[in-house]
Amino acid sequence: MPDANVRIPEEAKDRLAAIAAAEGLSLRAYLARLAETLLTPAERAERAEKALAALKEWNGYAPTAGEEQDLDSELDRRLAQVASR
Repeated sequence: MPDANVRIPEEAKDRLAAIAAAEGLSLRAYLARLAETLLTPAERAERAEKALAALKEWNGYAPTAGEEQDLDSELDRRLAQVASR
């Protein structure tokens, strides 16, 4: 597989290289592993659909769009609260 060149700020490259080294990996290997483990937006949406279907089948949980939005807002609020600590 041919390599690709990616332009990022030097500070970002240095940080990623330090993280990779701490895990015993080259920057190339670390980025390849990272790309394999992250989900695309389409993959995340597909997993969310499957999870909702499983919950509905298991216990009848079927939130409305408004309930989902409220839950998302609450999660965002809590994550922001934790991040600000």
